[in-house]
Amino acid sequence: MEETTQIISYIAYLLPAIVVGIIAYFFFKGHTANEEGRRRYLVQKEAQKQVLPLRLQAYERITLFLERIDPNKLLVRVKPFSDSKDDYESLLVKNIEQEYEHNLTQQIYVSPECWNLINAAKNATIHVIRQGAMHEKDGNVDKMREWLLQNFMEEVTPSQKALAYIKKEVSELF
Repeated sequence: MEETTQIISYIAYLLPAIVVGIIAYFFFKGHTANEEGRRRYLVQKEAQKQVLPLRLQAYERITLFLERIDPNKLLVRVKPFSDSKDDYESLLVKNIEQEYEHNLTQQIYVSPECWNLINAAKNATIHVIRQGAMHEKDGNVDKMREWLLQNFMEEVTPSQKALAYIKKEVSELF
């Protein structure tokens, strides 16, 4: 009987210590998780502060790219150097490809959907330029330019569609 009393006495001393230990464990576990979350938030906030200007600059450069490849502006800016529509088609496509290659690195700062839309705008513009070159069978560069301008005056250009998406995406940053 004395052994049982002694065991009960030990349990009576140990039970409060075990309860306090369990409570302390959960308290410190919660506190540690909270502190880790706070540190992660502060690191993310600091990174956001540094990345936001880079992202905005990327959107600016992509906007400039889309403006420069907009057919209505491209045809005015890039003049034909000969009367050959094939030479002019090559010049326009080369100009678009150079602009694109110059801005390739900007894709890391924009969403994949945005970059896909930019690629689609570039490819659609090149496609229509090639259609314009095939449309004018006599090889006259002025008729090709006229056809392209009329074609794009009647509808929204691929660049304008991509620009609208970029504006929406940038507005979501704020």
